[in-house]
Amino acid sequence: MRKVVIERPGGYRQLKIRQYPEPTPRPHEVLVEISAAGVNFADIFIRMGLYKSAKEFVGWPITPGFEFSGKIVTCGRDVIDLAKGTAVFGITRFGAYATHLCVPRNQIFVIPESSKFTQDQWAALPAVFLTAYHALFHHLVLRPQMNMLVHSAAGGVGGALLQLGKIADCRMVGVVGASHKVDTAFTFGADEVIDKSKEDLWARAENICPRGFDVVFDGNGPETLRQSYAHLAPVGKLVAYGFHSMLSKRGGFFNYPKLAFEYFRVPRWSPLNMTNENKSLIAFNLSYLFDKVELLQEAMQDVLRWTEKEKIKAPPTKSFPLEKVADSHRALESGATVGKLILKPA
Repeated sequence: MRKVVIERPGGYRQLKIRQYPEPTPRPHEVLVEISAAGVNFADIFIRMGLYKSAKEFVGWPITPGFEFSGKIVTCGRDVIDLAKGTAVFGITRFGAYATHLCVPRNQIFVIPESSKFTQDQWAALPAVFLTAYHALFHHLVLRPQMNMLVHSAAGGVGGALLQLGKIADCRMVGVVGASHKVDTAFTFGADEVIDKSKEDLWARAENICPRGFDVVFDGNGPETLRQSYAHLAPVGKLVAYGFHSMLSKRGGFFNYPKLAFEYFRVPRWSPLNMTNENKSLIAFNLSYLFDKVELLQEAMQDVLRWTEKEKIKAPPTKSFPLEKVADSHRALESGATVGKLILKPA
């Protein structure tokens, strides 16, 4: 088998492909031949050595990748409900940038035979929809027609938030950073789209929702967090799940001065002030939830059900061969992509 290995933090040159013996699944695991693996911003933080859970659970060397699709090669002795050749998709706490992967049975889901999605599209779903589902349904008390603002609305998590928000009968406002992303956000279900490359983001947000938003979903970090909080309505909630704006956009290398500058730009909210302002902050990292099997199972079963009812659209995808993994990271860091990027190990 082949897989991408990062031996130490750094730029694109640290993404190396190595040959290894094919792994053997433990009793509760299945061995999957991977046909597609999703590429996420978290993978870039892993490459740079800035992803805390990667250090805690794996260390160096490490293979990135949280989501995949493929077919079962063999099952561990305790897995009796799946057969060789079954088409599946799933999530993993690292390791999906590979041709083969052993995964616990409870992190594997069967692709419905009636599915209209491609293997690439199934690989693009798990991480982003689990993140969006957890943000919406596990953290919020939802009411019809709540006003929600979603940053990076043409991306993976942003697009999933728009779709799930519409399923929950909420009013969804998407924010994009370039004009070519506007149509994608509307396709995902946005009621309004703010193109911040052409208009003032916060002036337009105030025009759309003068009293503030019930929820703002922010994966950008210090670039927008302060104003996202400021534009909450009373009892509004800011949901933070990423810090993309802290990344350097130059050649995939560390930019320590920028990291330090952005770190000190991260708002420090006082619980006393938040109480008086009647606003809340929610923050989470999906990689710490793999022991919460019941939450992951609930989320994915609902996503599967909505997919079969055609309430969920597959994101647009762009694929790269495994050997071009550096190009996939470069493309994602550019900020120009829409939907999801996919690695093809075969």
